[in-house]
Amino acid sequence: MPTSVRLHPVQEEFRGIQAPFSVPFVHRLHFTRDAFAPENHTLDEVVREGTDRAPRAVVFFDRAVSEAWPGILTAARVYAGAHGWEVPSIETLPGGEETKNDPAVLEQVLRAIHDAKIDRQSFVIAVGGGAVLDVVGYAAAIAHRGVRLVRLPTTTLSQADSGVGVKNGINAFGKKNYLGTFSPPWAVMNDETFLSTLSDRDWRCGFAEAVKVGLVKDAALFESIEKAATRIQRRDDMAALPVIRESAELHLRHITDGGDPFELISARPLDFGHWAAHKLEQMTDFRLRHGEAVAIGLALDTTYSVKIGLLDPPQGDRVLHCLSALGFRLYNDAMADSDTLLAGLDEFCEHLGGVLTLAMLRGIGNSVDIHEIEAGCVRESIEHLAQRG
Repeated sequence: MPTSVRLHPVQEEFRGIQAPFSVPFVHRLHFTRDAFAPENHTLDEVVREGTDRAPRAVVFFDRAVSEAWPGILTAARVYAGAHGWEVPSIETLPGGEETKNDPAVLEQVLRAIHDAKIDRQSFVIAVGGGAVLDVVGYAAAIAHRGVRLVRLPTTTLSQADSGVGVKNGINAFGKKNYLGTFSPPWAVMNDETFLSTLSDRDWRCGFAEAVKVGLVKDAALFESIEKAATRIQRRDDMAALPVIRESAELHLRHITDGGDPFELISARPLDFGHWAAHKLEQMTDFRLRHGEAVAIGLALDTTYSVKIGLLDPPQGDRVLHCLSALGFRLYNDAMADSDTLLAGLDEFCEHLGGVLTLAMLRGIGNSVDIHEIEAGCVRESIEHLAQRG
């Protein structure tokens, strides 16, 4: 006879466990000049913090930087030797948005990190504009599940905004930053010397992000840009450099003072103007620089804020005038295809997490989240900008 088995009812109800925890990060932001001059110890001090061994690093330069600064790769090697670093590899990468569209660039970076035997107490150093920082940052975040990254942003755009952030990524499936991670850098070093060789177009781009952060977080910053706009456009360092620094600090404070750095919720005030900007970059095959697209996105959402009665028209005019005085065009012919542009809302919504949440202005330095967009008002706003020229 087979032995009978008696099943006993479960006496205790199964319970789930929720155990919140946090991981401390330190955000290091330094402002300097001539970072690779041997007598400048800032970079050396940064990579020696938290380890008692000689630094080991692999260095990636934006090709545009190496071309604008002949001898910079040699200067990096001399600096490393003067401070007792081991640097197995210094490489150059193509810059601009195309570097984020080309999987071969990511493969090159990962291969160099691997071949240099970079471990979690070694360093990856990225020197360049936002696109190069994005690709190198993504590779550093996924190699060994994360190795230490030091960013040296070299454009006004990356020094004022993206270089200070905790995001990185590459484009995929026709979408901007579809692949990426949240990974705070070990340190960010803004070396203002690199800005002197930027083209006027690239110089201008970073001030769109400075205007943005002023509009949503700090009216005083916006007013200082507004007053100095023509001097900034003429590349007056006395007017421009304090704006870049303050913009970087505001972005950093947003990250470190409870600003949802890993974007776990839908509200993202620092993406004001970006839903249209990201779509316009795609629609123009990235012929529009990111900063140029952001300026248009700011103008569009500012005008929309006026159209729906959130923002007083005189304040809206101030924003548009400031952007124009900085040298930005506030309309692009691609905007005539308003249906495709509005489709960017769905992509932005997906990127946010399924709930449409957009920051709009109810005053300069004062934003409010909305969850619906009136397509007709967007089209009216586009027409308004087209008439301005």
